[in-house]
Amino acid sequence: MRPLLIIPPLLIVALILNAGPTFATVLTGDIIDATTASPVAARLYIQNESGDWFFPESVGGSAVRYAKTNWVNPRAMEVHTSLSAHPFRVELPPGRYTFTAERGKEYHPLTQQVVVGAQPLKLKMALHRWVNMAARGWFSGDVHVHRSLAELPTLLLAEDLNVALPQSYWAIQDNTRPTSSNKFFGAQDSTKPGDTSGEPEIPPSLIEADATHVIWPLNTEYEIYRVGDKAHNLGAVFILNHRERFKLGAPPLRPIAEEAHRQGALLDMDKCNWNWSMMLPPVMDIDLYELANNHLWRAEYAFTNFNVPAPAFMNLPDAGRSGGERDWINYTFNSYYALLDCGFRMRPTAGTASGVHPVMPGFGRVYVHCPRGFSYDDWIKGLDQGRSFVTTGPMLLAEINGEVPGGKFTLPPGRSRSVKITGTVVSEQPVKSLEVLVNGAQVQTIPLKPKRNRDGAYEARFKTSVELAGTSWVALRCWEERDGGRVRFAHTAPSWFDDATAPLRPRRAEVSWLVERMRQQIQFSTGVLSPEAVAEYQQALERYQAIEKTAR
Repeated sequence: MRPLLIIPPLLIVALILNAGPTFATVLTGDIIDATTASPVAARLYIQNESGDWFFPESVGGSAVRYAKTNWVNPRAMEVHTSLSAHPFRVELPPGRYTFTAERGKEYHPLTQQVVVGAQPLKLKMALHRWVNMAARGWFSGDVHVHRSLAELPTLLLAEDLNVALPQSYWAIQDNTRPTSSNKFFGAQDSTKPGDTSGEPEIPPSLIEADATHVIWPLNTEYEIYRVGDKAHNLGAVFILNHRERFKLGAPPLRPIAEEAHRQGALLDMDKCNWNWSMMLPPVMDIDLYELANNHLWRAEYAFTNFNVPAPAFMNLPDAGRSGGERDWINYTFNSYYALLDCGFRMRPTAGTASGVHPVMPGFGRVYVHCPRGFSYDDWIKGLDQGRSFVTTGPMLLAEINGEVPGGKFTLPPGRSRSVKITGTVVSEQPVKSLEVLVNGAQVQTIPLKPKRNRDGAYEARFKTSVELAGTSWVALRCWEERDGGRVRFAHTAPSWFDDATAPLRPRRAEVSWLVERMRQQIQFSTGVLSPEAVAEYQQALERYQAIEKTAR
């Protein structure tokens, strides 16, 4: 697909409002699967030579318009319509247009140039699938979505996204219940403490777009950036798959974590550069870490300033204060590796915050292995177990010691062991190498020789082994280069190998950075947060200091 032409957001609104009476030519169309010839839901972009955008309607189904521009970088824009598996209709003035249809990650995008004259037109767009992950036992999800429950069934089918976990409750103010009274507009909760009678209740039941595309609607985000009447940015953390509304405000956070785990929910850590990020694992016992987070889009990368700078050992530009897309990904990865090395065995996941940012649901997604076929219960269990990989593009199908990622193995005490690694990378663009990580260090780079398969994808097999001594984790990652210096990646969950006589020891630079982060945050929040909240940073500091004594 050619780069999207950029127009100001106000002009988008004007186009939406004015698209109607002057459009005399009717174009109808169908989007189908090229193999089955069956209609499929998809995402459709329509743009003329002047860069104006147009939004089709569905004939007999649903159409969801989306037009978002990033507030930091106005060139970062996502403008499309998500369509159900029905014909579409759009009225267009005469001229030349570019139509682009896409369906999630597993289909090749299709772009067609269309000349509209005075006569009605009929368009057929046949999408070719380049990989079928469900047939291989892998099902995808996005755990950080800000789209309405009414929109999501159409969006899931258009993106071929199996699971969505929308943040139906969202708190932005300290000591405020995360009810939908402040969901989108930042209005504070006006009900009295302990009074929940006026708050909306979402039933704890699965919503099915169809048998393999589902929504669990009870998920909560605490994103605190106001304390009292003062702007004080702390960060975000997600509670996924809970059963009852949360009535607690934040901070402190430990009571929220205890309630989340009582309900069988999963705690998901958002980005690594929030002020409170590195306090969360030791205080909340975090389950999940977003390796693909909401700063990654198909649109132009925007958030070049990193809020909390990356440490020196990550070797990022500008003393870790800023960088491009690849720098941000490396900051995210290396923060995860440091936490793993310190013993916090979080499993990887992915979230887009579609609805807030110029990105579609599932641009970054987590694939979970469900060998018996799809069920939501198996999927959420597999996510918690780390039977997964995260991707923004390529499919990384690996086995580590004969199992999909996330395995847990016992090493013979005091002895080394060779571990076999096998698998396949399937991708839209060639992936030239695979990286093997052991305890955060890149120990191997395996050259790949991808070949085009009959579905038009690039496929490369790999086989290697690594020698492990002492408790270790092993993971794989790969990079898919895209035009304009952009990059897509895939990263497996870690597999763990435990030796009871040789526990994992972090590198000193990693844990010393975490100690210093806690000291900085105690200084940042003392006198602003309550003593109970500041005490949680002190607890995290003491935990990291104890780990620091074991560092190598």
